Amino acid sequence: MPEARTKRRAAKDKAAGKAPSTQAGEFVREEIDHVREGKHGARSTKQAIAIGLSKARRAGVALPAPKSGSTSKRTRKSARKPSPRRSRATREALEREPRAAATSTALSRQAHASARRRGPAARKAAARKAAQTRARRSGAAKH
Repeated sequence: MPEARTKRRAAKDKAAGKAPSTQAGEFVREEIDHVREGKHGARSTKQAIAIGLSKARRAGVALPAPKSGSTSKRTRKSARKPSPRRSRATREALEREPRAAATSTALSRQAHASARRRGPAARKAAARKAAQTRARRSGAAKH
């Protein structure tokens, strides 16, 4: 169950007209925090991100279901609320997992791998957009 604060932040992002992926980022951040706090673990950074995205979908963020091929049909179908028994089993399994998936090194490695898969054009576009954002922020700070 996502925290009320996370839901509020996501709703604020939606009201500001931000993309569903930005809204979902709040749930992913919460999940990373849970792993860091020791609430549960994750086998990999990718798993922690997937859990956050799943929570976002259940909370009503307009994210598409995972693409076929990236997850099993069973996993895609189980995007709805599981039974209490399944939920408990999942939580207990996650508690046995390591906590290293939420370190800054692991997150950085995941981000770089994800960027590499997107290709040079997408990376260049992201860099250009980041530069514009920085320019706007520094301009706003001056006035």
